[in-house]
Amino acid sequence: MSDDIARIGIVTVSDRASRGQYEDVSGPAIEATLKDYLTSSWQPVYRVIEDEQSLIEQTIKDLVDKEGCCLVVTTGGTGPAKRDVTPEATEAVCDRMMPGFGELMRQESLKYVPTAILSRQTAGLRGSSLIINLPGKPKAIRQCLDAVFPAVPYCIDLMEGLYLECNETVIKPFRPKK
Repeated sequence: MSDDIARIGIVTVSDRASRGQYEDVSGPAIEATLKDYLTSSWQPVYRVIEDEQSLIEQTIKDLVDKEGCCLVVTTGGTGPAKRDVTPEATEAVCDRMMPGFGELMRQESLKYVPTAILSRQTAGLRGSSLIINLPGKPKAIRQCLDAVFPAVPYCIDLMEGLYLECNETVIKPFRPKK
């Protein structure tokens, strides 16, 4: 693990993950968006897992505690269905929650679909890592990341993580002027 390459966990949560011919389109949508945003060196650390709370919790813990990810972005499991437990798993492993991320993502999504109020995206901090739950549809992933990502590099700065540089023609991160 190089100290100057940011490791970013990308977790797709889906009941279909255990079925033979599952093709993950959400994880690659996150990676493509981050490739558009980031000019810093970074490495994705992928996981595709089932909607099982204990498995989601362990995956997040492993990505933060063992893999050294400064950012973990999950997709899926944020709706009202009984099996949608990603927010509960995230809350269980975080030291502190960051409710503003979920509030802003729902606000942004409401511009496109009235069912955004059914979404339970959230975000939290574990150690010096930020965990963000996104919806499962690639289009919604981009919309939500476009809304919240300007705050992500500064959040990671405040946790003494790697300095993430962005392509400011695509996304302009907010950092206070010194």
